[in-house]
This record gives sequence, C-alpha cells and structure tokens, in this order.
Amino acid sequence: MRKRDELVLADQIAIRAEQKPDLDVLTFEHLSLDGNATPDEVRTYGQLAANANRIAAGLVARGMDRGDRFALMMRNHPEFVEAMIAASITGCVFVPVDPRTKGQKLAYMLRNANCRGVVCADYGLPEVAAARDSNPNLAWVLALESGEDPDAPSISDFAGVDSLSELLTKPVATLDVRLQDSMDPLQIIYTSGTTGDPKGIVFPNARFGAYAALGMIAGYQSDERPYTGLSLTHGNAQAVTLGPSLALGLRAVFSRRFTKSKLWDVCRKYGCTAFSLLGGMATAIYSEPRRPDDADNPVRRVTSAGMPVAIWESFAERFDVEILEWYAAMEGGLAFNPVGVGPVGSFGKPPPTLEMKILDDADRECPPGVSGEICSRPLDGSHAIVEYHENPEASEKKTHGGWLRSGDIGHTDADGWFFFDYRKGGGIRHNGDFVNTSFVEKAIAEIPFVTDVFVYGIEAASGAPGEKDVVAAIVVRDASAFSPEAVFAECRNALESNFVPSYLQVVTEIPKTASEKPQERFLLAEFAPDAPNVFAR
Repeated sequence: MRKRDELVLADQIAIRAEQKPDLDVLTFEHLSLDGNATPDEVRTYGQLAANANRIAAGLVARGMDRGDRFALMMRNHPEFVEAMIAASITGCVFVPVDPRTKGQKLAYMLRNANCRGVVCADYGLPEVAAARDSNPNLAWVLALESGEDPDAPSISDFAGVDSLSELLTKPVATLDVRLQDSMDPLQIIYTSGTTGDPKGIVFPNARFGAYAALGMIAGYQSDERPYTGLSLTHGNAQAVTLGPSLALGLRAVFSRRFTKSKLWDVCRKYGCTAFSLLGGMATAIYSEPRRPDDADNPVRRVTSAGMPVAIWESFAERFDVEILEWYAAMEGGLAFNPVGVGPVGSFGKPPPTLEMKILDDADRECPPGVSGEICSRPLDGSHAIVEYHENPEASEKKTHGGWLRSGDIGHTDADGWFFFDYRKGGGIRHNGDFVNTSFVEKAIAEIPFVTDVFVYGIEAASGAPGEKDVVAAIVVRDASAFSPEAVFAECRNALESNFVPSYLQVVTEIPKTASEKPQERFLLAEFAPDAPNVFAR
C-alpha cells in the first residue's frame, strides 16, 4: 500500500478531511456576484474530499487512465477545486482553461494537450461544442449548471454532455489514489501565447504541494484569511491563495472573477486579511474614486507581483496596507522583497536555494544599473528544468546554458536588489528616453472620470528606429465628463514631456488575460490615429 505524501493534493485533502472535516477552508462569496441574493458556496475539508471522490469516480467511469488529460474550463466555482483534487486521486492531468477562451485558440489547446474530455460550466458549452468538432478525441463533456447567466444554454441542448451537478449527488465508493509518486503530473498550464501558439507547462503534483511554502514567504499568520478574484486557471491564484490555504487551513475567500469596485466590500464582510495583486490590477484599483473609508479595512498585507513604483507608497498609505512584492514565472524563478526591507520598486532577491542574475546577450552578468535578461538556476549550479508539453525544442531554448530565461528585462542596484524593467521586446523608447509607464498610468488614474488605464507603445510616426509613440488606453466612468484636453493637461502637469502620451484611446474595457494582464495586441489591432475613439496630443 502506498504511503501518503503531503505533496500530493489528493493525500493532503484526505489527511485534512480526517483531521478537520468541518473546517470551512474555502468560501466562494456571492456578495460581488449578486449582492448575496444567493448564498455563498462554502466547502469544508470533508465536503471537498467527498465531492472530489465523486468526480474521480466519474472520470474512471469515462475510461480515464493515469496520465490521461481533461480540460477544466470554468470561473472560480468550488467544483473547479474539486475537479483538481479528482485529477490527483485518479492520476489524471487537468488542463486549466480560461473560460473566456474561444475559437481556434481553444481548439488548439484541447488538441495540443490531447484532452479526452472537458469539465466546464454551462456558459462555456457553445465554445466547447465548436471546438469539439475539430477534436475527435474528445469523448465526453461534464457541464456544471451554474444558474448564473440567464442566457446560458441548457445542457440538454448539446449532445453527449452530462450534468456535473447530477454526478455530484450520487454516492460512490471511496477510490484509492492512483498516483505513483508526487512527481507525476497534476496539470498542464498554457502560456498566454502572445508571440505564437500557447505552450503547455507541465506541473507535477509536488509543485502544487510546495505552495504551502509560499504562504510562509507571504507572511501568512495562523488567523489569516486570504482572498483573491484572480482566476484559478492561472498560477498566481493557485500558488498564493489556494495552495497555502488548503495546506494550512486558512479559510480562503474567492470571487468568481476580479472585481475592483467591490474588492474592499468583500474584504470587510469576510474579514479578509490578505489578497494578491498583479500589476495591472493595482492601477485599476487605484483608479477607483477615493472613499473616506478606504483605509478602514481588515487587510494587513497585499502580496503583489508588479506593483507600479509610481503608486507603491500612495497605494499602501491610501488603503493602510503593507506591500510584499515578489517575482515569479509559471516556468519557475522566484524572488521577493519583504515588507520594509528592500527599496520601493524592487521585486527583491532570490531565496537561498536559487541563483538569479541579470545577463546580457552573451550570458555575461550585467553590472548594477545596466539592463539585461532576468535569469535563474538552482544555487548548486545544476541545470534549470522546464517541461513544455511535447515541445522539447522550446524546453531546451527556455533553459539554454542551464539558465531559466525569463524573457523579462531588469537590472540590479548596488546592493543586489532586483528590479523589473519591461518584457523583452516590449520597452517604450520615446524621443530617446525609456518611458516608465507606471508614472503615466498613475497620473491618468487619478483623474476622476477615468476608471482604468493601460499605457503601451506603437510604431513611431517619425519612423525612427527603435522609437515608439505612447498610447494611453483609458476607460471612462461618464462619457459626458470625458475631456481629452483635460487628460493631456494633467499629463503635462504631472509628467516630463517625453512621458506625455501621443494618443488617448478610449475603450469600453481593457482586454485582459485570466491573470488580469492587459492584452496589448487587441488594443493594437483596434488602434488607428483617425479612429473616432482616438485623440491625438
């Protein structure tokens, strides 16, 4: 009989269900969903174990063997977590898919991962059905009846689709865990695919099990109540909130999706003491109208990956929170800046087990203040390892020379603190200066009629090599109050001349990934200097 292993998700939940079966470890709140017109969905360890076992039995009944893959495509529902645990029980591999994924991208991911089935919510069925036509290996679909979208199709409208909700009502015998060890794969998370087809990163069970350590890095206390509205299809929500909470019993709170307008209301109602942010989210939250109770909240600490330096101290003071900045990629690499230790703007230093350097194109270490690629490897000098699903060429390229190549450009200071500059190929140089977009976004975010802003670069009208013109994509609260002249005037007042945007692009929303990262390519595709929603300086 195999020995239980805390690094295996299935074993971890089984152990906790025996120790603390009634602890309400996960709450999926409905305040931001419908104002609590419907009750929150709460899961104890005992409920997670029982429901995961039912889904596991459903997978086995559908012929799923160890190593077989299925897509998991839904918003933050408790059934998402239960399906994750079911994958660990059965030794299957789940493929988390942002439920907004459509068309050829969805079809490609299902085909590339060779998914045999899909677990989704009813609102995703039309896209799944369309993708199924070009993926003959998809043998089954289990759909959750969410009851949240009046326009969502009925499961009965689709052939070969079974009800996940019904499956969860049926009693089943307890299954034995089929994994061989913690290094068996648990999931394949796909990259965003901004520069080509998405690549699937293979994650072993042990990596999810090790997320408990990130809770310690984040400074979680025994009474912590972490919160996130980030999608569970993304590594951040799993690593910073779900993983540590399941391992440590921290009673996490999840929203269906990120909500900047109700974030603080949720934290107040549920007593949330910490939440996680990615760069673009901080600017969106900061752009919300100031309220007299901004600082009246239970949040002690924000775990941030990309807090813009321009709003770092203002954000902390306005909301009375500490900011722990960190850096990591789904492929690996890790650094963190403990609260009050490193300089503002730095993402920190690597842990004692990791070596991190700024390397130039010839793999020479850059001196302090000189930008290069952020690279890392184990401290013992061993080769960094990344496994892209069925793509050894990409895996080798990512770790060429033994270093994990992040694709991010950064620099260090004289004391060895690391700073992120920009994504490789994504820097904005305007009139000879590199534009720090966070300062531009802060200036615009503080204008009362602006609700969100993202700054990016386009090919310079001057045609100068390496130069870009600056575009500020903005969302406005009230179109009648919008004044491009006022925005440009505020920018000229607050910024140096080369930072002032060349154009304002007014949009209904800024397109974002599951990790709330602005998708520049969609804004670029819609941009035209003479478009009615574009205003030149």
